[in-house]
Amino acid sequence: MAARLATITGMATSGARSSRFGGLGQWWGVLAGALLIAAWINRAAGPAVIATLSAAVLLWSFFQAPVTCGAPVRGRNDGCRNNATGLLMGCHIRQHRWQKLRMLILRRQVRDFCSGLFSDGKATLVTLAAIGSFLSGLVALIPGVALG
Repeated sequence: MAARLATITGMATSGARSSRFGGLGQWWGVLAGALLIAAWINRAAGPAVIATLSAAVLLWSFFQAPVTCGAPVRGRNDGCRNNATGLLMGCHIRQHRWQKLRMLILRRQVRDFCSGLFSDGKATLVTLAAIGSFLSGLVALIPGVALG
């Protein structure tokens, strides 16, 4: 509705999401990560809760965490600097999404993808959250491994 009204009145929109939470909806994975840490500290939560929260944080990291795109771009060594959603997804340019997914499949480009995981502060935090939640889920699913 707002985009149509802006088109009718001739005003340009920035393309930013307008949601009920004011842009905080994309940060739900941080809350899930905090709950995961609390579940490990509390020890009253069972392995099913820990595995579920671990999977939620992992999915958020891969597909919805706000990071930079990093897809290969001609003339730039550091890649695309547009905002992207998740470590596996690219920015709003459709070709960049395919390039990022292709980097995981092609053997020669896996190194470039892995180096992009630690390219800046946001990407490093999201990558460490993904690794930690993966290990957390693994430990929760293997009985006898958790300290207690």
